[in-house]
Formats: sequence, C-alpha cells, structure tokens
Amino acid sequence: MRILFMGTPDFAAGCLEALVAAGREVVAAVSQPDRPKGRGHKVQMTPVHACAQAHGIPVYQPQAIKNGELDEVLAQTAPDVIVVVAYGKILPKEVLDYPKYGCINVHASLLPRYRGAAPIQWCIINGERESGITTMYMEQGLDTGDMILKRPLALSEDETAGTLHDKLMRLGAQTLLETLDQIEQGCAPREKQDDSLSCYAPLLQKETAQIDWSKSAQQVRNLIRGMSPSPLAYTTYKGARMKIGQAALADGAQAAEPGTVLRADKNGLLVQCGDGALLAQTVQFEGKKLMPVNDYLAGHTIETGVVLGREE
Repeated sequence: MRILFMGTPDFAAGCLEALVAAGREVVAAVSQPDRPKGRGHKVQMTPVHACAQAHGIPVYQPQAIKNGELDEVLAQTAPDVIVVVAYGKILPKEVLDYPKYGCINVHASLLPRYRGAAPIQWCIINGERESGITTMYMEQGLDTGDMILKRPLALSEDETAGTLHDKLMRLGAQTLLETLDQIEQGCAPREKQDDSLSCYAPLLQKETAQIDWSKSAQQVRNLIRGMSPSPLAYTTYKGARMKIGQAALADGAQAAEPGTVLRADKNGLLVQCGDGALLAQTVQFEGKKLMPVNDYLAGHTIETGVVLGREE
C-alpha cells in the first residue's frame, strides 16, 4: 500500500515515525511551509518535514492546495491511500477522491465530540474525564467523515494538554496502524457520525487563556490544565501579566471578590474564585521563567488583598 502522508506538528510526526517503524511504504510527505520561530526568528522545519527528511522521504510544502497545487505530487507518488494527521488545511474534493482507499484521518478525540482544531485543549478545559482517538474516512465537512476505529483514553485529574497530547500521539500512531491493516484486509468498519452528539473545538485565541476568576475553582483549574504547557493561562497582578502553570483546588475560600489574593507563601498563591479557592503553585511574570511561587517570593512580593485580573 503506497501511502502519501500529510501532516505538520509533533502529533503528526509521531504517526509518521510509527509508519516508518512498521515498514510501511511512505512514498512522500506533505507538510505546511517551514516558518520562522523563536526569538531569533530563524526558519525551522516543521516536525513532519524533519521526520521525513531523517528517513529519506521526499517532502512537499505547497503554500496552498486549493488550485491543483497537489496534482503533480499525486501524479508522481500515485498513492493508494492518503493519511492526514493535523495537516492544518482543508483538502479539496479532487484530493479526497484521488486514492483507491480514500483519505484517512487520525483525530485526537472521540468523534463526533470535539471536531475542530484544538480537541486536546478543549477536552480538558471543559473538564472531560475521557478522550481518545478516532480514525475516519475524510469528506469535505470538518471532521464529519465516517468513523473507522475509536480508542478511548481515561484522563487523570492532573491531566494537562501536554500530557494528553503525548498519550494521544502514541495511541493515534497505534490506531493508525490497526486502521491501515484492516483497510488492506477489507474488514475495516464504517460508522456514520451522529451530528446531534457533536461539539466543536475551535482554534485557540489569545483571549481563551485569560482567567475569569468569577468562575468556579474547578473551572479555573481546568483552564490552567488545558493551557499547559503552552500558551499558559494568564491573569494580571497590579497590571502586570502573570501566567499560571499549575494549580490545585484548596480550602480557605472567603467572602471576598473573585480574584482576591487570600494568601501568598511557600505553598503558593491562594486565590478566591467565584466558587471556592484555588492554590496557584507555579507562576511566570513577563521576562521571567515559569517557577514555583516560593522561588518567586524569594526575591519579590505578592501582596494579599490584591485582586488579580483587575485593570489598574
């Protein structure tokens, strides 16, 4: 089975690595263009580009794919199946219809729940206790194609977007290999999605990471977990942006305005929420590294009674 792989980030690179390790015939990889990153704004290869290059797989990086930009790639590679994992662009119908076995997508949720660009983060932000992987036959809708295999994964109370990403990357690679085996054997299931059960996981915006202290302590903690390790949930302290990397539910709530710093000591910042209190354990101020609150307090002061998130 000749495979054309399409993907861009680390999550996709994990699936590409699994295909290579399994001895699958990956004839080429398509990834989004390399872009400048970091403080030096140096152009860095996408993870899929780097992975494909390391294994001697030809890489194509078209700026757009709507107007026949992939026609030559398809003609040269003649894929039996196209595997798409977090590529980041909508495939036109002529691409979806090209391969014998169709286009197969690996999605980081239990469809039809959490269709869209950021299923891992929104699953945690919304306090779900289960996630998983779904492979599906792609169609022109957004993650609406018929499902092939679904593999659930229980989430721990301390799950973050980072830890879930890594777990689902491994599960996604395993599920992809099982899916391709079943397609080749002619025994792959095909199940339509129930649109009435769907919900969307839109691309994260800057405002998504802003903490609303009027929400419950559990909701705030869910946001902090969903934004970790990047971009990190944030608030402000006396007008200065403060990011929070880790937090725990805590006793000690008072009849205080949501966002009020109730205590600042070696254990962390105890902050009043709309319902309950939250203990912020690691913080990052502008120009500083993420660090335990105790380390920050060794050289700085955080006053009790200050309301976080209040405009100064």
